[in-house]
Amino acid sequence: MTSNGVSAHDLFEFSFLSDPQLSPDGSWVVFIKRVINEEEKYQSNLFVLHVASKEVTPFTQGNFSDTQPRWSANGKDIFFTSNRSGRPQIWRIAFNGGEAVQVTSFKRGASQPVCSPDGKQLIVTVPLTKSDSLEEKETKQEATEEKLQPYITTKLHYKSDASGFSDETFQHLVLIDLETDTETLLTDGAYDHHSPVFSPDGTHLAYTANRSEDPEQTFFSDIYQLNLATKDTEKLTSSDKRFRAPQYSPDGTKLSLLGDDLAFAGSTLTRVWSLDLATSDLTCLTSDWDVECSDMAINDMGTSTGDVGAIWHKTNDALYFLASEQGAANLYRVTLDKRVTKVLSGKRQVYAFSTNKDQTRLVYAVSQYDIPGDLFVSTFSGDEEQRLTAANRHLLQTKDLAIPEDFFFKAKDGTDLQGWIIKPVGLKEGESYPLVLEIHGGPHAMYSHAFMHEFQVLANKGYGVLFMNPRGSHGYGQQFVDAVRGNYGGIDYDDVMTALDYALETYDWIDPLRLGVTGGSYGGFMTNWIVGHTNTFKAAVTQRSISNWVSFYGVSDIGYFFTEWEHKTTMMEDPDELWRISPLRYVKHVQTPLLILHSENDYRCPIEQGEQLYVALKQQKKPTRFVRFPDSNHELSRSGDPGLRIVRLNEMTNWFDQYLK
Repeated sequence: MTSNGVSAHDLFEFSFLSDPQLSPDGSWVVFIKRVINEEEKYQSNLFVLHVASKEVTPFTQGNFSDTQPRWSANGKDIFFTSNRSGRPQIWRIAFNGGEAVQVTSFKRGASQPVCSPDGKQLIVTVPLTKSDSLEEKETKQEATEEKLQPYITTKLHYKSDASGFSDETFQHLVLIDLETDTETLLTDGAYDHHSPVFSPDGTHLAYTANRSEDPEQTFFSDIYQLNLATKDTEKLTSSDKRFRAPQYSPDGTKLSLLGDDLAFAGSTLTRVWSLDLATSDLTCLTSDWDVECSDMAINDMGTSTGDVGAIWHKTNDALYFLASEQGAANLYRVTLDKRVTKVLSGKRQVYAFSTNKDQTRLVYAVSQYDIPGDLFVSTFSGDEEQRLTAANRHLLQTKDLAIPEDFFFKAKDGTDLQGWIIKPVGLKEGESYPLVLEIHGGPHAMYSHAFMHEFQVLANKGYGVLFMNPRGSHGYGQQFVDAVRGNYGGIDYDDVMTALDYALETYDWIDPLRLGVTGGSYGGFMTNWIVGHTNTFKAAVTQRSISNWVSFYGVSDIGYFFTEWEHKTTMMEDPDELWRISPLRYVKHVQTPLLILHSENDYRCPIEQGEQLYVALKQQKKPTRFVRFPDSNHELSRSGDPGLRIVRLNEMTNWFDQYLK
């Protein structure tokens, strides 16, 4: 079958847009454009866009990673984070032109620039060890052969998938006087400090931190406020919730917060909160609204920029925030009397937004089935929407895109479930085609209407693609997302198999004898579980998967708490239960040819999970293949080495071709 759809190799042609920031007067947008350069490496630079004319101009150049652009209060400068000197540091560039000027040169780098309201100060986040001082600066060192040394730790959380083994640094906040170049360390201790924000009058700073006696096993995060004149710090919350992304109201009397109380462990819905700074009254504004108040939609374009927070209306009586509802992520508004309304709507993922000082405009980044990621603008009320960019039109206008069709169906217990079906590119009436069932990770995440390169590649190869949100997914309320905890391989398995039954009954082009299944992380667990419990599928691809919950407890960077959160037990309390829900236990039943894709440096679902599964399958002479990706972690499919991402997609489609065609 030949078609003109999206190929794996088209990854090299995509542009990835993120983090749009409106200028204070609302006339311009600065944003990040990431591409894959001729060396097949990622390159991120800043671009500026004139809103009225929609003209886009490159603002920084070079083979660097330029990120986190932030306007100065008067709009004359843009601060950003860049690795152009080596480690990530803060740079400044005049908006009217000129070369970028380095602002920081800290020994271990700096990030997250935050400008003061008067434009005279800057807050940055700096990693420091207990023995580091701000006077120690980054130096360019020639490569020398160092004597091998063991890695020694006494920490429980001593590694992370994002950064590898801990170097004993903690994230601290530093105040920079831009007129005198004076640097002042504002925080101390063996704790991480995040999300700093200036009060409107510039006299105080709010931020988040977990400064408990045992932050490795206590997961609450508090809000602190620092008086910049006296350096006195006050804890504003009571260490019983996880808060993040504080934002001051325009009059400086309140803070908005995102957070939860961990009542349902890792599946607890994020809520929007208001904290009165005079009375210390804390109010959950979305307590009556059964929706996750953040963007939990999955895409494989690597465009997410993290929590934006809840932005105050200039009248101090309402907040604007992202939320995930029924396969879409959009912008919502909540008033102080708890009335929630939708500001932006549509079948899409809004993954970032910002506004100007007078709130005359909103700019936001959107992904949907035919848009990998572009910028839009509207009034602050969401009206008069205009598309500002078409970053990938040059590529997609030459392609036959596979368009997902969403549907709702009933679970075995009558619960409404949502799924999507993608037809093969070039489908001909009367002919039958193989189908691949895709299962997302998390499990507390959400498939959505966002663009998925992997799904387009499969459709272009002649496969239908079925994906859905089983119990455990966000987007359908607290009971829905919590239903999988303590029930892995139960209700979630029933939901994905019911989705398959629905598709087979509804779409007559699906060949029931040519079915494949794949998923990553939790989706890899479910793929492993499926092939150990049914022979329905004729080929399977498990990615960055979990096969043994007993060993996962000790080898994953999150295993020691995630296992208890999700399975309501630990290795010490009930190892038999963890083994009961481990796919490895059922490997003797596997008849489905299984391809195992795993990254060597995956610390979230370590490669030993794939190794155990592979050895067990090989020993029993089951059809399998093990592909190990060097210098890659859990994020390979979204932000890993571009060349290896292509290899991964080709391995997957070749495996399905071998057994389903």
